[in-house]
Order: sequence, then C-alpha cells, then structure tokens
Amino acid sequence: MADLKSFIKNLHPLEIKVLLKYTEKDELTSERLQKELDYKEGHANQAFSWLSGKELLKEVRRTPHTYYELTDFGRKILAEGFAEEKIINYLKDNGPKTLPEIASGTGLENKDVGSAFGGLSKDGVLAMNAEKKAEYTGAAIPARFAVARELMAMASKAENNQLDASNLSKEQNEAMAGLTKKRGISETPFKTIERETVGYKLCEKFKEIAQALKEAGITGKEIGEITPQMLASGEWKKGTFRGYNIAVPPARIIPGRTNPYVQFLESVKDKLCSLGFQEFDGPLVETEFWNGDALFMPQFHAARDIHDVYRLKNPTHAKSIEEPFLSNVAAVHRNGGNTGSRGWNYDFDNEFTRRLIMRSQGTVLSAHQLAKAEIPGKYFGIARCFRYDKVDATHLSDFYQTEGIILGDDVNLRNLLGMLEMFAVEIAGATEVKYVPGYFPFTEPSIEVHIKHPKLGWFELGGSGIFRPEVTKAMGIDVPVLAWGIGIDRMALMALGLNDLRELFCEDVERVRLRKAKF
Repeated sequence: MADLKSFIKNLHPLEIKVLLKYTEKDELTSERLQKELDYKEGHANQAFSWLSGKELLKEVRRTPHTYYELTDFGRKILAEGFAEEKIINYLKDNGPKTLPEIASGTGLENKDVGSAFGGLSKDGVLAMNAEKKAEYTGAAIPARFAVARELMAMASKAENNQLDASNLSKEQNEAMAGLTKKRGISETPFKTIERETVGYKLCEKFKEIAQALKEAGITGKEIGEITPQMLASGEWKKGTFRGYNIAVPPARIIPGRTNPYVQFLESVKDKLCSLGFQEFDGPLVETEFWNGDALFMPQFHAARDIHDVYRLKNPTHAKSIEEPFLSNVAAVHRNGGNTGSRGWNYDFDNEFTRRLIMRSQGTVLSAHQLAKAEIPGKYFGIARCFRYDKVDATHLSDFYQTEGIILGDDVNLRNLLGMLEMFAVEIAGATEVKYVPGYFPFTEPSIEVHIKHPKLGWFELGGSGIFRPEVTKAMGIDVPVLAWGIGIDRMALMALGLNDLRELFCEDVERVRLRKAKF
C-alpha cells in the first residue's frame, strides 16, 4: 500500500481487534465475534462491512436459518389450552349450543368461536344441527393440538424461547406452519424469525496490515473518546489515544427548509379546500364502534383480528358509546334496523364495541362526520393510521390517508370517478390509471384506483364507493354519500419521484434536501 502508516492509523478499533486476533484460516461470524471479542451484533456487522470495503475480508458462505419464537399468546395457550379444546369440553358438558352461547359460556370472543368452529367442522369434530346449534360429534380431537402443545412446551424451556426449524421433525415443522406468522408478534402461538449466518475469512494481504499494527504498538484498545468518568477517575492518563485526521472536512450546516412531504400534504389540503371541502379531524385512539361497527363491519370480520389493529393496554375500553348511534348501529348489525337490510344476523356485543384501539383506517373520521354533516356537504381529512403490516416499499405500519365524503341528493358514481382521477393524475402525477371493482363492507358499489409507478409497477392508491344505507341511515343521513380513502403516502411516493415509502421519513437530512416536490 502507498502509505501503510497512514492506513493503519485510520483503522477503527473494531477492525484492529479482528486483524490482530484471527488468521486467514479462521471462519468469522457475527456470533463468534460477539462471544470471543465481546462485540455487540451491530459492532460485528460494522467491522465486517469496513474490512470488506478495504478488501481485507471476503464472504465465504451464507446459511439461512428459520427460528420459531413463542409469543405471549402461545404462553397463554400453554397455560389455559386452545380455544378449540375449551369449546369441545364445553359442548361435552352442556350439549348443543349456539355460537354466541358458546362465547358466553367459555369467555371467548365471538370471532374466536367462529374461527375455531370452522376449523373443527372441517375436522368433523363439531357440526351444526337442525336447530342451528353446534354439537360435538364424538370424533377424536385432531393430533395437531397435541403436537402444538409439545412444541410450545419445548419453546418455553429453550434459550430465548426459540426453536430452530432444522432441529424439528417433519411432523413438527408441518404443524408449525399453522401456528406461526411472519408479521411480528401476532395472535398466533409462534412468530417466525428468519436469519442468515454469514461466514467470512481474512484475505491474504491482511498479514501485512496485522504486522504493521504490531510494530506500531496499536492494539485496538486506544482511547477514542474521553468521558466525564475518565476525567474524574484519571483513567485517561494511563491509556493511549487514537489518531485523528484533522484534514476531514466538517459537516455542512445549511439553513433549514420545509420538508418536501410536509409541503406535499399542505398542497393536498389547499387543493381540497379550494374545491369547497371542509376539513375534519379526530383522535388517534378510537373505539371498535367508530372504527368498524359504525361502518357495518361485522364484529367477527377478519380485519378485527389483532394481526391488523393495535389494542390499548390501559385503559382497554371506553366508558360508553354515544346514543342513539349505539342502538341504531346495533340494530343494523342484528337485523338491518330501519335500512331495509337483513343485517349480519348475530348478537351485537356491547362490550366489544367499547374496546379501545389505535385508529386503523381514515374512514372512521367519515363515520364521525356523518353524525353532524350538513346536506349538501363536502368534507375531508388527513388521518394518521396504524396497522400491523409488513413494512416494505409500498407498505408502512404507521401511515397517512386522505379521507373524504360528499353528501347530496344529486351525487353519483360519475362524481366519484372524477375525484379519483384528480387524486391519481393531478395530485399524484400518474400517467397510467385504472379503476377496478373492490369490496368494502361499508360501500356499494366499491371501486379501487390503481396507478403505475415507473419502477414499482402497478399498486393500489386507495378505495372508494358509495356508503351503504346500513352506514348512513344509522347516523341519520338519508341521501347518497360518496366516500374515499386514499393513501396519501403513496400519492407522495409518485409525486416526489421516490421508489420507497420509507424515504418519506428518512433521517438522512442530505437525502431529504435533494427531494424536490413536483407539484
């Protein structure tokens, strides 16, 4: 190397310790450095990255691993048993019962009873008799429950409560497929964790660097930062110090400017206000009533699962729900109320409807506004929403929607399509747009608008439709209501020329400065 002395002075202690500790015959992994050098995982990976960049280290293998970690829900099942087992035992002792009676008798939620009954029906263990009551058929309980309990017991005793998939039998891995999901800590007994073990070896030329380090007396234990504790104890006097490169230019300090995404949000507000819309808003914490029940979503709907919403730990429930909306909505769910609908035909749960959650969709603001809207009227809001979702280029677990409604005797589907085109073309800047039929419990007809991103391809921008009478009449509205919920983050993705939603919230100020709004 041209200047070996300068090169070794600029090595980081994390690199130096690796170069002095190991030879080209040693295979290095993050786990090994954590154990032998007392590195944290991040330190080990940083050392590998720096050494690889200097061509002193090369990757020699990459081995994938799958682990199954026991969740709190799994521990609860291990202690109390599966919902399916509770239901079977209850029916054995009490004879045929309706699903709501089972929920009441076992302390389970309606949705859990419905889900468990569906699975046990397929297994032939439970059946619905002529009186629409579930009954136990006498069939043997499927073996998968015993296997699942064995796996949970194994995990409860394992290190970090994790099981290595490679150590499980074929039968156990097959059973695990129905016990786990990859979407974080969800209401399943296990969560799946996928990792890779990457092996590295030092390159031949590292020897010259290691020798130079030894001759210079550099050990990697040099002091790089003086702390108040060092000054107080005098420890700094006993050590040696790392070299500093005074030629490194300081960070640029540039006057601030408005964040491009904030500018974009303001532009959307200005656009809608110029069209005569009034803005509405609401709390981040909502009840199941306004988040779903008021929107004619049945209480056993899949979206009510903990996989999709965040529940509050304390307090868990609101004290009450406003009347007459609670009674109106409950009647609509039971038998359709005064809407001409047959409803969902189940016993509305007044306890469940008070449960507090983080708002999962912007449409909750529209439900609130219906109760106090003027006719005719146009309203919109920009709502921050929360869902358990896998984060990627087009999905976030904490995201924004622009939500709106238009009420009036003369509004129709053509008006709605015009609004969707404005969002897709004028605001998002898309050149290719398509509208496809959709399904939402609260609108009929329902339409999804899709746009084409130059790199990400087609993705859904949002959903829309005309509110069903089951939604509007319960709130005292008897005219057509157009409604939409558009992912404003996704519109910004297109408008700002980004390829990943995560860039909207990037902590790198320099990258943010380079983004210039295209509106």
